[in-house]
Amino acid sequence: MSRLGRIVVAMSGGVDSSVTALLLHEAGYDLVGLFMRNGVYATDGPTRAKGCCSVSDAHDARRVADRLGIPFYAVDFAADFKKLIGHFVEEYNAGRTPNPCVVCNQDLKFGKLLAYAASLGAEAVATGHYARVEDRDGRRVLRRGLDAAKDQSYVLFPLNQAQLRRTLLPIGGMTKTEVREHARRGGLVTAEKRESMEICFVPDDDYARLVREHTPERVREGEIRDVHGRTLGRHPGYQHFTIGQRHGLRVALGRPAYVVELLPAENVVVVGFGEDLLADGLTASAVNWVARAAPAEAGAAGEFRCAAKIRYHHEPAPCVAERRADGTLAVRFVEPQRAVTPGQAVVLYDGDEVIAGGWIDAAVRVRPATLAGSVTEGGSR
Repeated sequence: MSRLGRIVVAMSGGVDSSVTALLLHEAGYDLVGLFMRNGVYATDGPTRAKGCCSVSDAHDARRVADRLGIPFYAVDFAADFKKLIGHFVEEYNAGRTPNPCVVCNQDLKFGKLLAYAASLGAEAVATGHYARVEDRDGRRVLRRGLDAAKDQSYVLFPLNQAQLRRTLLPIGGMTKTEVREHARRGGLVTAEKRESMEICFVPDDDYARLVREHTPERVREGEIRDVHGRTLGRHPGYQHFTIGQRHGLRVALGRPAYVVELLPAENVVVVGFGEDLLADGLTASAVNWVARAAPAEAGAAGEFRCAAKIRYHHEPAPCVAERRADGTLAVRFVEPQRAVTPGQAVVLYDGDEVIAGGWIDAAVRVRPATLAGSVTEGGSR
């Protein structure tokens, strides 16, 4: 990619994307800043202090662009976000826990936004993700960010080679402290701005409310049962819960109880103890192999050793992965892992390199022998 080429910077109004723009501007690139409007117009206030994509965020992004002297546009992506919200709602109704940030990266930031960038004659899109993209043997390799505490390679696993070739991640080799130091040095208004934490189209962080507003007929009161099938209480809608959740159950079992399974067809929330959350492995589909079809050391059965990350804040766990003939993925952990959750992503790593990732369909769970049933690979009791 040539120096002084045109680059579109996805500017969210946060410090990370601001410093991304600053560094590329200082390197001499011809920049265009773009802010993605999602059509959710929440009132800025205490609940928005941690958010992104609000009116104030757009204002901050524009102020950074003005500081750097680069053109800035707020692009209306409301129709695309509407589809994303629909997917989010349907996943909750299916008893799964979605990760819309991954879908947004795949379809919007590195999908629609890349197409928009091409229409402006831009060579690439740059974002403030903490991850690294490097060239190796004619392929683009996705690696973890240098700052392990901020690494975001997990949410970029769906990117294909065509997308990665047109992606710049300037802060991936930096720590958060270094990023803020650059922002202060550049006199950027976002230098001390707080982190974005919640999902941009759920500004109040109430996912169940969003599901209820879009599909009120689907959110109904139902039973809470234990792993033996005994009724313990009532719930306001299984969409309020996710695997591993402890709060909001209002059941007394003598020791901490957790959600271990959601049964949408029966409108049932199943609870158990910590040991009921353990899983030997998982199955996943819609798998993307980032830089290689499969590791070279994979055996005849398609098995290979790696580490699997099953949610954003999870340390990759040693495992044996198998690429099945139908394109799905099977993972067996060396040590059982807690709260494997359908709907979340599993991302495979070789050291700090992303091998592949997919969407978790089911957990292969471990249940104590004294319990009445066991959860199979298919997820039924």
